Amino acid sequence: MNDESTNLGGPAAGATNASPLPAAVDRATFQAELDELRGREKALTREADAIAAARRRLPMVEVDADVPLVGPHGPTTLLEAFEGRRQLIAYYYMWYPGRSAADQCEGCTWDTAQIAELSYLHSRDITFAVFCQGPYDESVRYRDFMGWDVPWYSAHESLDTLLVGRHIGLMHLVCYVRDGDRVFETYWTTRRGVEAMDYSFALMDLTVYGRQEPWEDSPPGWPQEHVDFTRTNGRPIAQWSRLDAGRSDDLTIGTTR
Repeated sequence: MNDESTNLGGPAAGATNASPLPAAVDRATFQAELDELRGREKALTREADAIAAARRRLPMVEVDADVPLVGPHGPTTLLEAFEGRRQLIAYYYMWYPGRSAADQCEGCTWDTAQIAELSYLHSRDITFAVFCQGPYDESVRYRDFMGWDVPWYSAHESLDTLLVGRHIGLMHLVCYVRDGDRVFETYWTTRRGVEAMDYSFALMDLTVYGRQEPWEDSPPGWPQEHVDFTRTNGRPIAQWSRLDAGRSDDLTIGTTR
């Protein structure tokens, strides 16, 4: 989705910012401190590689391949959601039935809005799909309003089976593999684990002010006013972009349209 908004939630270009800045030093001093930090970054990268290797060695658990879903052509199954590929990554989107677009989960909007190019996953025989935890007809209108073309299913009637032992209604990222017509779950995560979908936070983390959220360990005086980190003017940021571009006619996605 293209962001057609202008500087939502930030100061105007060229505006004076009262936030403090790091100490200004010569290039050699800057590079020496960056080199020291780079050692820690490389250690983190190696540890992430080791964790990924351990993840690939986890056991798996079989899931009923015929668990029902609802998709664009009506009733379907978990197996069909693979679209013929060997692996499936499903994002379990939080949903509040009957509520307006502005009242839907801002975190799920934030994450899903960043999944745009699926061909790289497809090249590794992986399908990505959203499994919404609400009704299909209602929730797919939100997907269309946002301009997303990610595969979208409702898992509303099968959550007790698909998310057994987990917090239904919370976002989850779940990985599956199939062996012929049999389906197995190989990994799942939730809460900050779903940041695997998110490049915005990863890029923010490279900047001097970071995510600008109160929980971060930043120097005194650093901007940290983003308490509602995914909202602008009360609406999910990505959705606000759609409204700013003149698509407010599609705002109501609940039963009151």
